[in-house]
Amino acid sequence: MRWLLLSAIFASSAAAAQAEPLALASDAVAGQSYSLSIQILVLMTLLTLLPAAILSMSAFVRIIIVLSILRQALGTAQTPPNQVLLGVALFLTFFVMSPVISDIQTNAATPYIDGQISASEAFAIGIEPMRHFMLDQTRDSDLQLFASIAGVADIASVDDAPLSIVIPSFMVSELKTAFQIGFLVFVPFLVIDLVVSSVLMSMGMMMLSPMLISLPFKIMLFVMVDGWALLLGTLASSFYT
Repeated sequence: MRWLLLSAIFASSAAAAQAEPLALASDAVAGQSYSLSIQILVLMTLLTLLPAAILSMSAFVRIIIVLSILRQALGTAQTPPNQVLLGVALFLTFFVMSPVISDIQTNAATPYIDGQISASEAFAIGIEPMRHFMLDQTRDSDLQLFASIAGVADIASVDDAPLSIVIPSFMVSELKTAFQIGFLVFVPFLVIDLVVSSVLMSMGMMMLSPMLISLPFKIMLFVMVDGWALLLGTLASSFYT
C-alpha cells in the first residue's frame, strides 16, 4: 500500500504539472474547481498505468519469473496458485524496494505534500532513486544497445541516459538475470527427473509416469534444504550485491 500511495502521489505530481495550463485557462471560466476536476481526471487515468510501472521499474520482473520457473521445475502444476506467487513476489518487491521508497518519501513526497516544492520538482527528485536502482541492475551492453537503436550517441555517462533508454534496458537485463537464476534453480530438479526416469526404464516400468514418482522426491529435497527461505533470500540479496 505504501508503494501504491507513493506512486499515486507522483502520478498526481505529473498530472498537476501537465494541468497547470488548464488551470490558467479555467480560472476565467469556472474557477479553481474546474481545474481540480481536470487534475483528478488525469490522475485517475494515470493510476491505470501503475501495474505497468511496477513491472517495468521495480524488482517484480525478476522475482515473479524465478518463482514461475521454480513451480515448473517442481512439476506441481498450479501449486502454489498464481495468487500466492503474485503475493509473494509483490511483498518481496516491497522489501527489496524499501530503501528506494524511503528515499522518495523523505526527499520528494513529504516536501511536496507540505508544499515546500512544486509538483515538477517533486517528480524530478523522486525519479532519481528509481533511476539509480535501475542503473545498478542494468548491464552496460543493454544500455549501449538501446542507445544505438535510439540514435543517442552523446551520453557522457550512464547517469545522463534518459528514462526512455534506461527502462527498456533495465527490463532486458532483468529478464536475462531471471532466466540465469531460473536455470540454476531448474538443474537439481532436472537431475532428479533423469535419475527417476532411468530407474523406471531399467525396471521395465515404461508405462508409469516418471513425473508422478519424482514429484515427492523433488518436494522432499526442496523442503529439506529450506528452499523457500534460500530462494527468496538469494533473490532479495541479488539486488544489492
